[in-house]
Amino acid sequence: MTTHKALLILHGKQALNEDVRAAVLARREQGWELAVRVTWEGGDAQRLVNEALDGGYTHIIAGGGDGTLRDVAEAMAQAGTDASLVLMPLGTANDFARAAGVPLQPDQALALLDVPARAIDLGRVGGQVFLNMATGGFGSQVTANTSEELKKVLGGAAYLFTGLSRFSELKAAYGELEGPDFHWKGELLALGIGNGRQAGGGHVLCPDALADDGLLDISILPAPQEVVGTLRELMNNGWGLDTMFVRARLPWVKIKVAQGLYINLDGEPLQGDDLHFEVVPKALRVHLPPGSPLVVQADDLLAHGK
Repeated sequence: MTTHKALLILHGKQALNEDVRAAVLARREQGWELAVRVTWEGGDAQRLVNEALDGGYTHIIAGGGDGTLRDVAEAMAQAGTDASLVLMPLGTANDFARAAGVPLQPDQALALLDVPARAIDLGRVGGQVFLNMATGGFGSQVTANTSEELKKVLGGAAYLFTGLSRFSELKAAYGELEGPDFHWKGELLALGIGNGRQAGGGHVLCPDALADDGLLDISILPAPQEVVGTLRELMNNGWGLDTMFVRARLPWVKIKVAQGLYINLDGEPLQGDDLHFEVVPKALRVHLPPGSPLVVQADDLLAHGK
């Protein structure tokens, strides 16, 4: 009988999570060789991924938030491994997991070990890899300035609270973006370059993004003065905002100019000018739920004659 080997890389804050412990023990009782390693500081995720691969583990589980997921996915992609990734969402936002339909309960997330893995894309910029999204503009400032203490108390609502409390600071940034048959420049309030669909605790910037189509979704919210002046009303009434986005789907896009534009990469600040974003097709094997909204479905392929 073949023993399946998996290693859970668990964010240090979740070390005492009893639901995680129960889920791991249940998997072991089902015959899995499931080891657990806990992160303590920056660089731990990459080191633990390399140790898992050297140890012959065929499945790696990322237990934590979007940052942990990005670190593990990046390390696996850099290793060029055939091992597959399972998401155990334990963070505040869990943006990629929520968009993909991954269960938030640890035992249900581990059940995805029984679902065949499929290859998905990753994004890449300046030598860094991202699984979900690069964001810019006011929303990125909100994400960067939402305290860990507030997230502990309010959960995902912390991002909304921070955004409302800093609304008076809202101002447009200037950006110039260029890609294949695409060029846009001007003032903007928000920018999303997505392999996934949402960021910052549930803000959907790229509603049609697919993680396995070989393309990045670009969403720009322009900031003409009349939009800035009425944004509060649009937010309160919940209508009309989506129609104002400029959208494109590209294999790569370059930010040629960025003035006052703060960029986050899966929630982490991204430094540098003249940024070139590109998709890395089929770069990582991931266990996602059947019918996940983030991947091309068989019916879609048949409809397009593929």
